[in-house]
Amino acid sequence: MPELAYFPESTDGCPTFVGDTEWTPLVDGKTYFAVLDEALEGLGRGDSVQIAGLEVEAGLDLTGLREGDAGYRPLGGRLAEIAAAGGEVRVLIAGKIPARSVPVASLAGFRGSVRSADRMRHWRPDGWTGRKGPLAKSVLLDWSGPLLGSNHQKVVVIDRGGQLTAFVNGIDLTDDRYDGDPHDTLELDGERWGWHDCGCRLRGPAANRVHAILAQRWAEASTLPLKMFPRRAPHQLFPPRPPVRLYPLNPRHPAPTLDEARPQAPVPTPDTSVRVMRSVSARKVDSVIPPRRRTWDSLPEDGLQEIHETLVQALGSARTYIYLEDQYLEEFLGGDDEYELYPHLRAAAKRGVKVVLVGSGVRDPEDPGLYLRQINSDLNDDLQEKVVDRLNGEHAENFAVHRVEHLTVHAKLVLVDDRFACIGSANMFSRSMGGTDSEISTAVETATDLVRDLRKQVWAEHLRAPINPDLDKALDDLELALGIWRMEWVPDGLPWSTWRQAGFPDGFEPKETVLRTVWPDPRTER
Repeated sequence: MPELAYFPESTDGCPTFVGDTEWTPLVDGKTYFAVLDEALEGLGRGDSVQIAGLEVEAGLDLTGLREGDAGYRPLGGRLAEIAAAGGEVRVLIAGKIPARSVPVASLAGFRGSVRSADRMRHWRPDGWTGRKGPLAKSVLLDWSGPLLGSNHQKVVVIDRGGQLTAFVNGIDLTDDRYDGDPHDTLELDGERWGWHDCGCRLRGPAANRVHAILAQRWAEASTLPLKMFPRRAPHQLFPPRPPVRLYPLNPRHPAPTLDEARPQAPVPTPDTSVRVMRSVSARKVDSVIPPRRRTWDSLPEDGLQEIHETLVQALGSARTYIYLEDQYLEEFLGGDDEYELYPHLRAAAKRGVKVVLVGSGVRDPEDPGLYLRQINSDLNDDLQEKVVDRLNGEHAENFAVHRVEHLTVHAKLVLVDDRFACIGSANMFSRSMGGTDSEISTAVETATDLVRDLRKQVWAEHLRAPINPDLDKALDDLELALGIWRMEWVPDGLPWSTWRQAGFPDGFEPKETVLRTVWPDPRTER
């Protein structure tokens, strides 16, 4: 493999897996759920499943069915069946920090997390005769981390007969993530809505690292201090009507941490290297009362910022283009300017790199506060002040921002030069980069067509243009494809209507137009 340019130096704490790990991107929830559904099928004795998520719905059917539909198979029931058959199951659901122990709707859905965990713990498969459900000790609410943060990692690791398959995602295990191109089946407040997302599948030695990370998280979560939670009775959590009792938030004696997985045989992947990176805060338990604060039992005292380190290296190595998808193209409370990516995006534009940011047209319905549903109608203050205002006219022409109408762009996707890709749970803001929100992402550096093909798939989806041989050829041509994002980037000799009118280039026949320019001002673009 050529010398690695987009990855930092490999370390024992954050190694690079060279030529031995299969990294497969999965675009949108419908694709991911289908692959995960197949991976869960038939698990039993000697197998294991580890899940960590911001949201994990016990009633999710991975095929898109709803309760009452013929063939409906809820995730909670499937996990209980695996445990009843002798498999090991561990589920970590984020306890959103601000309201981790109060029985009211929180800023981030803590009530739903408690309900889902409780439902899984009490799930009894057909024929089960145990006094408690098979998952009674296998589901934990993980409320570790800083007061303003959350456990945002979205991971599934499956051990089938000693062979690991790891999924690292931005995709939550909830039914409204069951969506895909052309994103025209969901509704929000009676209006068209879609949910665009990305994940990836790992097989090979890097999957061992994901397994170990989840095992470490289980060990930390299982030793959190006891928290009591007011509720009436199991399955009747809210509101806590009389008679109200206090129940432990987590089982007093949770299942033990899973044993270390056996070493994984290499999956030959010539000219391809993979990293698995984390962002974690410095504190395991935070409190406004200093004596109650605790550091991690098994992590560095300063936390981890591996994702930031990797992205800074990749952005600094960019020579042709940077493409970044994220629902948040701005900072939020709890960040730290030391870990902002804006300076590195700005520096790339000054080097002549074409920088493209793509965000949501519809706000995430889980976002706190009273917001208008529409988002990214104008350039936000962070992009204006930290990027655009610090670029001169020539360099500013290397920067473009777009939104996608009717869509929440939840993907945390970074592509660089058709050589580097990063997918995972980490948003671009410094909350994720510094560890206020705990995150996990994977990155690939490759001399193969892997990143190029991912770019073509994602860009065609946003163009709403079905792939045909002519369009595939046009997207293959990177110089031509970059003209999607700014008229000035259309190669010389081609009309400015290229990518803006059906038939230009050949094969471009969009079913609709949902990409909207945020910057430069579309009224002034040539």
